[in-house]
Amino acid sequence: MNNELCRKLGIDFPLFAFTHCRDVVAEVTNAGGFGVLGAVGLTPELLEIQLKWIDEKVKGKPYGIDLLIPQRMENREAQLSDEELRARIPPEHKKFIEDLMRRHQIDPSDLWDGTYDDRDSSVMRPDGAKRMLEVAFRHPIKMFVNALGVPPAEIIEDAHSRGIMVGALTGSRRHAVKHAEAGVDVLVAAGGEAGGHCGEIATIVLVPEVLEAIKDYPNMHVLAAGGISTGRQMAACMAMGAAGVWCGSVWLTTTEAETTPTVKEKMLKATSANTVRSRSRTGKPTRQLQSAWSDAWSSKGAPDPLEMPLQGILSRPAMVKVDKLAEGGHEGAKEIASYFVGQTVGLMNEEKSCRTVVYEFMQDYAEAVERLSNTIAE
Repeated sequence: MNNELCRKLGIDFPLFAFTHCRDVVAEVTNAGGFGVLGAVGLTPELLEIQLKWIDEKVKGKPYGIDLLIPQRMENREAQLSDEELRARIPPEHKKFIEDLMRRHQIDPSDLWDGTYDDRDSSVMRPDGAKRMLEVAFRHPIKMFVNALGVPPAEIIEDAHSRGIMVGALTGSRRHAVKHAEAGVDVLVAAGGEAGGHCGEIATIVLVPEVLEAIKDYPNMHVLAAGGISTGRQMAACMAMGAAGVWCGSVWLTTTEAETTPTVKEKMLKATSANTVRSRSRTGKPTRQLQSAWSDAWSSKGAPDPLEMPLQGILSRPAMVKVDKLAEGGHEGAKEIASYFVGQTVGLMNEEKSCRTVVYEFMQDYAEAVERLSNTIAE
């Protein structure tokens, strides 16, 4: 494609695949797109294993990594240990989850004993984040993306010194300007239709707002995100001025995806109306598949979700147990089971390989561009 960002990264097609699954990263990258591994939940040791595996599969083709690193890495809460954070969770919030589990015939007695709490949150604290980046920078990644605000200045400088582009997610014009002033290379303008953490502004409004906001930064690139799962949507975003698209949800129903069978089945049956924007999983608004979990947290008398990272620490053991029970056929767990997904889930009605999704994007994009070109009178 005649695309500056493609030339800078050495890729064929500006389709960026955000995923927690290394198989998806490799398949999309090998098909001509750009895979981005979401490393939240990994330790430095596991990240090393994952990136080494990807290196072997893509054989020099470019890919990236996404982390959650607070801008103010000296933030007091970021210094707390997992034990100290757990101690801050109010008993009434634990009881609320226990009661929810019991209503769905799930025994909650082992929720808080560590059986289902295998995530090391130290990677979101200064020393842990630095260890993750040290691992990442030992591999031939071409882009580092921060999914939690403006990347710290020292990280931007370090990445640039290694020839690595820096990206960041933004959900508003105001945040886009902050990223631009900090020296970020790529902005992911994520609309409210997006799965996971998202704002309230729709993609079709957000993308031109962000482009207008950074017009004085000609070397920056904007990727459109939120509700995109087809090439015609990609063409629409690029017609507005985006350099490409950033997609996460569309990979969740692929054959290579990490999605549990129960949740994948729910997604394949879902419509675009079957997602909700809720703080019930992480403490910040995230779009997720509607389920008995999100319904309970929005019901009358439910406690307010805790702030990040406490709500995530609270919810993770319950959701890990739910996923394991649902895989075994537990009906109550199936009702609670959910995952982060955007409104485009209504277009994800068939399980396909990642390579097929990429090729369909390419064909659909080309056809959309041709249709648009035909609207201009000769």
